[in-house]
Amino acid sequence: MAVFAVCAGCMPAVLAGGAASARASSGGTVERWGHGKLSPVAVHLSGPVAEVGTSNSAEYALLANGTLWAWGAGTHGELGDGSTLSSATPVRVKFPAGVRIASIPANSMPWDTAFAIDTTGHVWGWGANRGGELCLGNKRSHSIPVKLPLSRVTAVAGADQHTSYDAGGTLYSCGGNNVGELGDGGTKASQVPVRVHGLSGRSVTALVSGFNNIGALLSNGQYYDWGWNGGGQLGDGTAGGFSDVPVRVKLPAAVTQAAQGGNDPRTGHTLVKLSNGSVYAWGTNGARQLGTANPGPKRSPVRIFPPAGVTYRSLAAGADSSYAVSTTGQVYAWGGNYAGQLGDGSRMASRKPVKVESRATSLISTTSTEVAVSVSK
Repeated sequence: MAVFAVCAGCMPAVLAGGAASARASSGGTVERWGHGKLSPVAVHLSGPVAEVGTSNSAEYALLANGTLWAWGAGTHGELGDGSTLSSATPVRVKFPAGVRIASIPANSMPWDTAFAIDTTGHVWGWGANRGGELCLGNKRSHSIPVKLPLSRVTAVAGADQHTSYDAGGTLYSCGGNNVGELGDGGTKASQVPVRVHGLSGRSVTALVSGFNNIGALLSNGQYYDWGWNGGGQLGDGTAGGFSDVPVRVKLPAAVTQAAQGGNDPRTGHTLVKLSNGSVYAWGTNGARQLGTANPGPKRSPVRIFPPAGVTYRSLAAGADSSYAVSTTGQVYAWGGNYAGQLGDGSRMASRKPVKVESRATSLISTTSTEVAVSVSK
């Protein structure tokens, strides 16, 4: 993905320890917090970390050598190691021999489900597949990765029980569709790929997702949303109902980065960074996740500001919390904190950004209350 963070989409699952099929030794380091962990905890990998990802129940690290590792809950096979056991330490995701992974979604992934794109442009999926979001024509779970029926895939994003894919320059969606989250102009669920309406032939740079929403960032800097709009999630000046087709969000400059969050119909917000360096936000704001002085929801984008002297490099959005990594490697968090997702050792929400870490790379991912960030030695 072109963005380094994003959004949340699912209720948290209980993290449990358990047996592991393959364990990584010391090497690259990812720090995780939230989901009951009030402060960052180090997770050690066997080599340099290229990307990080999260679902509601597990976390993932793609190493520079093309191997993918996972830890957390594994009840639905979301660790991808062939078991339904959980593991507090990294286990290797089992791909067929010769498959090398090029990228994983930095944004959230659907409920207990995960994805990876290989070096040939094929996308692999595993885990719960509750809504048929793996596009396999069924809702069966998979404890090891399965190749999905899409090729030339460059981006994937999903949450809850839906997913959208950019395959060969065309956007497709699969899964649940109660409020238009498939973006195909209707509300009928589909376990096979359906085309997203209105963006054919448009070059998509990145996809992001929240609970019942998807966002698409185009190469020309335009940004589109679709799905639920109960709290102004679409950013088009309205609130209530939903849109089953993409809606353009009006912003004062081109968007270069986006992050989308939300955990249920009562939450959902978006952060974007513009070409001029400014940051804008919209959507629900009950936990002050937008960082504005007024706690009310924002139906249209409003500008938000980092601490004095700080420049944000990458953004992330959780259930009701927000994150940014600065150009100097500092991680800032604000918003809800009931599960320790701000990482400051407390459960107190904060409207103002609090500093969590000072050794971060630009790689950060969050889903619901899970947060993972790659750190330098």
